Amino acid sequence: MRVQVEGLDTTVVDYINEIKIYYEHQVKERETNYETQLEEIQEHYRNEIHKLKNNVIEYQNKYLEIKERYDLLIFRRFMRSAEKLPFDDKQPLLFTPEEKPVEIGAAEEAQAEKTEVKSYTRGKRGRKPIDDKIPRVERIIDIPEEEKICACGAHLSRIGEETSEKLQIIEPKIYVEKIVRPKYGCRRCEGTGDEERPAVRIAPVEPSLIPRGIASAGLLSTIFTHKFEDHLPYYRQENQFQRIGVEISRQDMSNWQRHVYNRLGALFELMRKMVKSGPVMQMDETSVQVMSGVKNGQEKSEEAKPDIHGGWMWLARGGPPEGKVIWFEYHESRAGKHAKEFLGGYSGYLQTDGFEGYDAAVKGRPEIIHVGCFAHARRKFFEASKASKVSKSAEEGIKYIRKLYDIENKYRKEGLAEDKFLEQRKEAARPVLEEFKAWLLKRVDEVPPTTLMGKAIQYSLNQWDKMTAYLGSPHLTPDNNACENAIRPFVLGRKNWMFCGSPEGARSSCALYSLIETAKQNKISPALYLRVLFEKAPYASSPQDWEKLLPWNILKEK
Repeated sequence: MRVQVEGLDTTVVDYINEIKIYYEHQVKERETNYETQLEEIQEHYRNEIHKLKNNVIEYQNKYLEIKERYDLLIFRRFMRSAEKLPFDDKQPLLFTPEEKPVEIGAAEEAQAEKTEVKSYTRGKRGRKPIDDKIPRVERIIDIPEEEKICACGAHLSRIGEETSEKLQIIEPKIYVEKIVRPKYGCRRCEGTGDEERPAVRIAPVEPSLIPRGIASAGLLSTIFTHKFEDHLPYYRQENQFQRIGVEISRQDMSNWQRHVYNRLGALFELMRKMVKSGPVMQMDETSVQVMSGVKNGQEKSEEAKPDIHGGWMWLARGGPPEGKVIWFEYHESRAGKHAKEFLGGYSGYLQTDGFEGYDAAVKGRPEIIHVGCFAHARRKFFEASKASKVSKSAEEGIKYIRKLYDIENKYRKEGLAEDKFLEQRKEAARPVLEEFKAWLLKRVDEVPPTTLMGKAIQYSLNQWDKMTAYLGSPHLTPDNNACENAIRPFVLGRKNWMFCGSPEGARSSCALYSLIETAKQNKISPALYLRVLFEKAPYASSPQDWEKLLPWNILKEK
């Protein structure tokens, strides 16, 4: 049915148009809201996806870091500790693991590496002869006299001989030195004829390092050499003495050590001053366990157990070029204040590793030039080469450091004057250092900082100014290895005797380590030096006397 409406009121038409406009506006507003909500939802999910991607990258880096630590622990536990890489060998490996190639740079790839092959002389094969300094005792093995007659009746003539040598060792022989001092008196006047002199006359007692005791200079030298050079604890030496019928307890040996430390205090003070008298000083430190007494002030009893705490042995290597001094010092912590206190009055070069305590010790001391160690940087690159996916890149960093050592060895062997050596070494090392630093700056942005490779790069950049400071002195080398070699005997001994009995025992151990390692630095037998020192020390009374007892002065005297 169709309906026609005529004469429709205009107000109604306007009302309908307004309704239409209203609904159109509502529709557009809702569409706009829907679009805004959609964009918000999309932005929300984009942020969530970005966060998830970052988490994935973070977990991947964390996994890579943990895996590198695991691989490094496996390498340290089961593989050789020598820092030697495949390219160090004359013949390359036949099979190598597949690795992702690392971009080093077009300029570096185009540059051909040249390796100098050193000539050598092949030694004679077979057993090495026994040193001629060892005395010989000849023993002749001859045929019976009846076999020296020929069938024709003539006596056989000696036409030659065959010789061979065997090394014989007899157990140590201990004897007691009985010292007799005859007494003299006058039977006629019984001393009244010479009242200015004693009635009974006897030779004075020889001064001894340990008076009224059985310990001679030779015995003390043997005991201390066995412990501090051969790493033989006192309880093992006690068993050795028992096997040859001598009763010397470990407590006696500890008491002798403390007594020697107190008697030689003037010599130790002289060594402490002399280690700071040279143009260059190297320092290092290592931990030690020390027994400090009973816990919480408990009274001494069977139930009271000693408290063992961690301490630190600090080592300094320095002194004049003609006489190197090794000085050990014990402190209860690793705080930089101990190094700062020890360096008081010193001016010159100080070479250390990257421990921050040394930075605090030399802060505000312009008279001390802090020098770093390329060996520590090389060690970090070596660890990265063994446990990181970018081993080829780590080996590239080692090659740069290796070039610096080749330069060092080359000019050291030439025997140049100090100023000439300093100039030529700096001129040869400068382009290698510039290329190495450019490579580090390029790689630092490409490698995650938490990985072994990232840590090696960051360490090298942070220590760069200190590591390159060795070029300023002819007495410096690229590394601190000489100091680390001096502290190694203490580390080996620590594995055997485990801990020191007291802080005083730790200090006396430092003193004896200082004597033995200083003797070794000056090419003197520690056992011989200690024996001569213990014989002469009781007669020392002036600073000049103590100075004569330094290892290089005793060597000149002998």
